[in-house]
Amino acid sequence: MKKIYTILTFSFALLLASCGSEDKKIVVDNTPAIAVKVSPIEANANSPFLSVSGKIQAANSADLSTRMMGYVNKVHVHVGDKVRKGQLLVSINNSDLQAKRAQVNAGITEATAAYTNAEKDYNRYKNLFADQSASQKEMDDMTANFNMAKARLEGARQMKNEINAQFAYSNITAPFNGTVTSKNVEAGNMANPGMPLISIESPGSFEVMAMVPETEISEIKKGTTVDVLVKSIKQIIKGKVTEVSTSAKNTGGQYLVKIALDKTDANILSGMFTTVQFPVERKVKSSMVLVPTDAIVTNGQLSGVYTVSQSNTAMLRWLRLGRTFGNQVEVLSGLNAEETYIVSAEGKLFNGAKISIQ
Repeated sequence: MKKIYTILTFSFALLLASCGSEDKKIVVDNTPAIAVKVSPIEANANSPFLSVSGKIQAANSADLSTRMMGYVNKVHVHVGDKVRKGQLLVSINNSDLQAKRAQVNAGITEATAAYTNAEKDYNRYKNLFADQSASQKEMDDMTANFNMAKARLEGARQMKNEINAQFAYSNITAPFNGTVTSKNVEAGNMANPGMPLISIESPGSFEVMAMVPETEISEIKKGTTVDVLVKSIKQIIKGKVTEVSTSAKNTGGQYLVKIALDKTDANILSGMFTTVQFPVERKVKSSMVLVPTDAIVTNGQLSGVYTVSQSNTAMLRWLRLGRTFGNQVEVLSGLNAEETYIVSAEGKLFNGAKISIQ
């Protein structure tokens, strides 16, 4: 038994020695460092001119709905179709209106016959009264019957006008020439009063809705020419202020300013975000951090830059970006003024990649 115990003890000692020797092995990273160029972050003085964010929309647009409830028989257009003024877009079942119109037509026929008969009696008693062959009481009764018949006929005709007006809401037509931008209903769906069915826009004419802070709104005047930077296509388009709101009651302290864009061949669409620069000096001075757009790394909806860690490795830092100024973009959060970021690299960067600053 002592020999067995001695052998086991010796084996266990060898195992510990083997583990200890493996722990002491150092893995050397022989991956070559990627040569990079870096730039320090500086807090730049903000532009002396007022710049605000905005959004493009069509100058002439409409969301079409109905005032009646009914099943949709057919939708005659698709998104992207060009339509003409008065073109039929949506047909809604109107069998109940047809029944009401038939009842109204029958009522008009009855009222017309009653009116004709009352008119004859009125004219006959009028002549008799002139010959003193009818009393004043009889003449008054005939006059009252004639006026009531006339009123009933007029009421029946006005009811027909009401039914005809309701028929207009069962056939949705285009109010102007334009393009279908959205379709919110299909055949067989129930259309409800006020529910948007079709949206159309008039192409070629656009405007920008911008929000101006209360500290600057007093400087914005109607008719002012402004520069509008469309971020997605990186083009500057001239525009003119057409409306300046005088109330921020429903806009959270921001005042609505509408800018009509000049005619342009640029491929702009409704919904694109813009930066509007007004030719007025901003009252509230501030500073901001700008980085080149070429240094920005995107992943889906995330944006960031590569920074340098203390161990000289690349580290991806996600940022919250603001307005674009030419080839630079404003950094709202994610970088400090004391840090540096990588502007170019002679290889593919990734988190933890060894770098060599040139």
